Amino acid sequence: MKKIINTIALAALTLGMTACFDLTEQSFNRIEADNFYQNEGSVKGAVASVYNRATVGFSEYFFYLNEFSADQITWRVWNGGLWGWDEAEKFVLSSHTWTSESKIINSAWDNTWQCIGQSTYLISDLQTIDPASIGMTAESFKSYIAEMRTLRAWCYYNLFEVWGGALPLCSTVTTEVPPSAGGDDFDEGCKVIYNFIRTELEESIDDLKDNGMNRMNPATNRMILARLYLNAPVFIKEDHYDDCARICDEILRGDWGSYTLAKDYREIFGMHNDTCPENIFAFAIEQGSSAGSGPLNMRNATGFAYNAWDAFGHTTNASGWNCVCVVPSHDNSGEVLPTGGTKEGGKSFLYDYHDKLGSVYDRFDPKDIRRQAFYCDTKGNWNGGIFLMGPQVDYRTGEPLKADADRDGQDLVYVDQVGTFMNLGKELQTVMSPRWGETNSGYRLVKYPVYPDEVDFDYRNADEVEFRLAEVYYMLAECKLRAGDAGAAKDLVNEVRGRYFSANDKSAIEVPGPGFDNFDLDWMLSEWGKEFLGESRRRRTDLRRFDKFTQGQWWFFGRTDEGYEATRDRKYEWYPLPQRALSVNPGLRQNPDYVAQ
Repeated sequence: MKKIINTIALAALTLGMTACFDLTEQSFNRIEADNFYQNEGSVKGAVASVYNRATVGFSEYFFYLNEFSADQITWRVWNGGLWGWDEAEKFVLSSHTWTSESKIINSAWDNTWQCIGQSTYLISDLQTIDPASIGMTAESFKSYIAEMRTLRAWCYYNLFEVWGGALPLCSTVTTEVPPSAGGDDFDEGCKVIYNFIRTELEESIDDLKDNGMNRMNPATNRMILARLYLNAPVFIKEDHYDDCARICDEILRGDWGSYTLAKDYREIFGMHNDTCPENIFAFAIEQGSSAGSGPLNMRNATGFAYNAWDAFGHTTNASGWNCVCVVPSHDNSGEVLPTGGTKEGGKSFLYDYHDKLGSVYDRFDPKDIRRQAFYCDTKGNWNGGIFLMGPQVDYRTGEPLKADADRDGQDLVYVDQVGTFMNLGKELQTVMSPRWGETNSGYRLVKYPVYPDEVDFDYRNADEVEFRLAEVYYMLAECKLRAGDAGAAKDLVNEVRGRYFSANDKSAIEVPGPGFDNFDLDWMLSEWGKEFLGESRRRRTDLRRFDKFTQGQWWFFGRTDEGYEATRDRKYEWYPLPQRALSVNPGLRQNPDYVAQ
């Protein structure tokens, strides 16, 4: 949607504090603060530039790192293992075979440090200016500094989840090249970064204004702190669940703003999601703006076939990638069908293999409205669920859509399986890795609806939601569960979960759901996964906290050959620092579980 923070043209503060990761870069276009900041409009312009950088970095690269490496979303290759391979750029994430040279790891590092650099420059500049000299009050001036400190803390939080104590700490404008925060002691570095983030949030909260959904606001500040406390056992090996619960209680009783759960989950992601009462912070997205439609295009179009727009009745210049699908719920056993998949649908990883992870589609209760096929009518009513599945038809004619590549000219039928059913590139096996799919392998996720042309709204203009109230309910529920109160945990989750069932089907929430007999931690992890499917969080705040990221079992992990089985190697709990960063900053220390590369 169109927001002022996303529409101001920007010329300054375009380079970050690059000394932290690349000594070869220098900033030649920095505009001196006294010359640039003439009024509050120029301050807003500088602030907008930081959000612009954050939108690109967090919505794309951290999505890859946190989803492709986990048990719900995968990067899938097809056409004999050739199309979508892309030099294994993203496949290494889905197979846990990344190294310090991996491109996505480097891209996430670069983009986030640029955001940190821009925010640090801005904070430094504002601290040297007399507010009255540019027609601003001291209170308003402090609010901008608090906003940038909160955003920078969130940048650090994202880095911290990925690289832990190996990170350097850059909080001032300096020509010095900071080393890893804890030197050779990774655990000490974790404590330094953890305490820095907590301090930044606590010192910012009193000056932070309610800036609306598209800028850092008090509730977002508190949610970042709650996330920090919730994941303290991973970060610093300390239990801070009580602290997390305290913050969640404050948010739920309205201490940090007025928010309520959406009665219909489609309000969260649809064309008017900027007014949804559940959304606490979202990146403002608008076609033609500096951030453009990239984030939503990444989240949606990566899984769409090239002709998927015909299925939506939508005309666009965006291209489908056909590379991303939800992790399959079924193996490849049974009689192979001409359109792909098997007649029996294969054995269920949930019901037959009894996996606690993965098996995405089967984990949704059959009465859950999200489990339906996606459909949106010409009036903009999103009447279906969140999956593209089964036979695909042309929205206008009702005729079957045709597949391309390995199934060129055949009817396009999405199957909840991944395998080489045509025996191209590799003989079909019962369980295969995403290296060996076909053009129709895997159901596709449509979390943000795509509207037909008759609806005067481009789906790429919906805001990219990053923080919403449901997460507070789930954080508090987990804290209650870990404290031994399963009943309270169930009630909190069901306050959210109830909206996915009709009045006649509400009894479904009184049982744990498919694959579970008790309201226990395994159930809680599954509920996290269903509620926030595809929202860029599965590895970072779910699997690692439950010690399932390298130790859990799902899909091909632990079952297949070709070297793509779950390594069970804990070194993959953290990502390695980029080799390029190590080569230019002698003070950085690689995460200790990675050998020098």
